[in-house]
Amino acid sequence: GFVAVDFTHQNSVEHLITISKTMAQALLSSGSTCFHPKGEDQWFGHSGKKSTYLKFSSGHRVKVMAASCSNSKAIDIPTRWYNLIADLPVKPPPYLHPKTHEPIKPEDLSPLFPDELIKQEASTDRFIDIPGEVLDVYRLWRPTPLIRAKRLEKLLDTPARIYYKYEGVSPAGSHKPNTAVPQVWYNAQEGVKNIVTETGAGQWGSALAFACSLFDLGCEVWQVRASYDQKPYRKLMMQTWGAKVHPSPSTVTEAGRRILQEDPVSPGSLGIAISEAVEVAATNADTKYCLGSVLNHVLLHQTVIGEECIKQMEALGESPDVIIGCTGGGSNFGGLCFPFIREKLDGKIHPLIKAVEPTACPSLTKGIYAYDFGDTAGMTPLMKMHTLGHDFIPDPIHAGGLRYHGMAPLISHIYEMGFMEAISIPQTECFEGALKFARSEGLIPAPEPTHAIAAAIREALHCKETGEAKVILMAMCGHGHFDLPAYDKYLQGNLVDLSFSQDKIKASLAKIPVVGS
Repeated sequence: GFVAVDFTHQNSVEHLITISKTMAQALLSSGSTCFHPKGEDQWFGHSGKKSTYLKFSSGHRVKVMAASCSNSKAIDIPTRWYNLIADLPVKPPPYLHPKTHEPIKPEDLSPLFPDELIKQEASTDRFIDIPGEVLDVYRLWRPTPLIRAKRLEKLLDTPARIYYKYEGVSPAGSHKPNTAVPQVWYNAQEGVKNIVTETGAGQWGSALAFACSLFDLGCEVWQVRASYDQKPYRKLMMQTWGAKVHPSPSTVTEAGRRILQEDPVSPGSLGIAISEAVEVAATNADTKYCLGSVLNHVLLHQTVIGEECIKQMEALGESPDVIIGCTGGGSNFGGLCFPFIREKLDGKIHPLIKAVEPTACPSLTKGIYAYDFGDTAGMTPLMKMHTLGHDFIPDPIHAGGLRYHGMAPLISHIYEMGFMEAISIPQTECFEGALKFARSEGLIPAPEPTHAIAAAIREALHCKETGEAKVILMAMCGHGHFDLPAYDKYLQGNLVDLSFSQDKIKASLAKIPVVGS
């Protein structure tokens, strides 16, 4: 186990360090103890097993926390992002210009993105260095914990060993700051003054608002109407960090007004919100657009998750047999899985990699693989991806971050290549799994990762039947503290499963642009 000692310091830091070292060494004399700094806090690494609380006579408390390392060596924050494209035997299809259908050029993207992110989007370099200032911000919450769900294992009576990589410890409560911080930093380096974006559940919008507050950029967010109404505290988080928030569709943009004219009570979608944000960025010279998922550079930044997790599992002497993550646009899933796919391609491990999506928005399992717009209005480049059609508006499920008509082109590509599998799960099963998880592990998950939890429970129960002691690794991409109305609805028996309409999808797919081979 890995043991950490932290403290609240009212006296001098040096004095408390001395006290903490002395007490920790006395308490943990049976194991090897190491001392190292973590940001402004001080931590001890130790190969003990128990969790103990110490209290100083002056009222200070030292918490000795058993975590999941098998030795006393600290896990470092990765200093490079990993680019899966470099290792693929077949490269993904290029993005196409929305009007000419020719491969997109860097200058075509310059109205929306800063030069460095455009380079990353098209890069074939295997690794890209993380800027020092970005690493400084990452240190506020990284490395994030890898936790074994022993109590869930006991509840399920399974021989499987279940681990989850928990990203809810970030300031915004999810994995989204992993890319929000570098995106805003690159924009700030190029003198951009304002950032616009879309958000579904509000996790991406709050992460971007947080990042903009650090680098003193203006932030304007279009939040999908269904989530805007369901999750008022996410809006307040964004506003607390200085962002301006609109419900989408809105009357602020031409794209929003057109949707409202057709449907005055539209619940909105991520595709509509993207259209609104892109419209504003494209028509204002001092404004750029940031996207929270789907694009290559976004998934690139998220690979800090998987890179850390590989080291953490190696420290445990474990190797995953099954890796599970929820998918909407794909950033959380790709962030965990891409580094493991690299190891799989190198022949070092052989895990089953499984994406889980909602049955109400099943782009991988029910969509088609074709060129389509990333937004509803058709303003973005054409991307080859699994899609339900760019004007498909999913039912307002509570996993707002998964209500996207398409899938990241890179994830779609590796799905076509057979590197992963995909399933869809209804939201009632997901919330049932969430309660089991919360009541055994203590953490209340966001609605999005409940899909991964439900799938992990299925795998664990299958192991119970077969007697296999598989290692199951899942992505826990955020907490659900601001999603409690969804839990209330489930607990009151008012949450129902929403499914897609085949006729609705057929009509939407009919509007996908025809692109010559």
